[in-house]
Amino acid sequence: MRVLVPDLPEFRNLTHPDENGVPGVTFSHYTRSEVPDGPADGAVLWLTSAETRQRLMQTPGLKWVLTLTAGIDHVRTALPEGVRLYNASRLHDRAVAVHVVAGMLGAMRGLHRFRDAQGRGRWTAPRAPGSSGLETLDGRMVVLWGYGHIGRHVEDFLRPFGAQVHGIRSSTPVQERDDLLRSADWVVLLLPSTPETRGAVNADVLALLRPGAWISNQGRGNLIVTEDLLAALQSRALGGAVLDVTDPEPLPEDHPLWAQENVIITPHIASTTTDLVHRGAMLTRDFLLDLLQDVEPPGLVDLRRSY
Repeated sequence: MRVLVPDLPEFRNLTHPDENGVPGVTFSHYTRSEVPDGPADGAVLWLTSAETRQRLMQTPGLKWVLTLTAGIDHVRTALPEGVRLYNASRLHDRAVAVHVVAGMLGAMRGLHRFRDAQGRGRWTAPRAPGSSGLETLDGRMVVLWGYGHIGRHVEDFLRPFGAQVHGIRSSTPVQERDDLLRSADWVVLLLPSTPETRGAVNADVLALLRPGAWISNQGRGNLIVTEDLLAALQSRALGGAVLDVTDPEPLPEDHPLWAQENVIITPHIASTTTDLVHRGAMLTRDFLLDLLQDVEPPGLVDLRRSY
């Protein structure tokens, strides 16, 4: 079996005859600008440009593609017919869940306001309008809009903090969904970007939320209509927002979201950890061992569904 993998030390280690090696596989390494010639059975996508990704997809004999991302929207349109696609949501779900909870805890304790005060050299307890900014999640109603692997981890992590967690799935009736949104202190967006979800959080949906509610987006930036979010933040209809993704992305330097004191922004790094590349290589190893043993690896994408 010949497999195209990124030219990174962690992936080169897969060729070593030790516990990390994968006997029976020939690895060829691609870079951001160069793709090895010749046929291959599979390709592992990681940190590629659109052009390189397209070239990898055109590899003769390709039977499967493993993208080391949770989302697949950047892959599926270029996938040749008959080629199986696997994603790696399990590589990212716990890290994203930790990021979600960290953002919630930081916001409830007003850490962003203390950080701003620190930058001005002020020993003070800044107050948010209508709030002390020193709260906990005990008894808070948290609604997870998108209740898959990440959502279940978030629920587990929130349990010790006393939060009440409810999930909204694609099968949740609209009336039930809206009732949950009306009762939420926190709405956490964990949805993929699809024709059905883009712009789902608009002025009408934001108007359902109770005054002072917070919204956290760790899904995709275009789930939210940015202008509507800004209006809700500036009017103080919302308590605030924690955003790891934005629309547009990256957020321009002069964008008004930066100036909102009740917004915490991180640059799409919710799934990033210092050992992410190593874990990606280990997931690739396990994936290949499954294939070699005629075991169906986890992560097979049903291309008939929207994601």
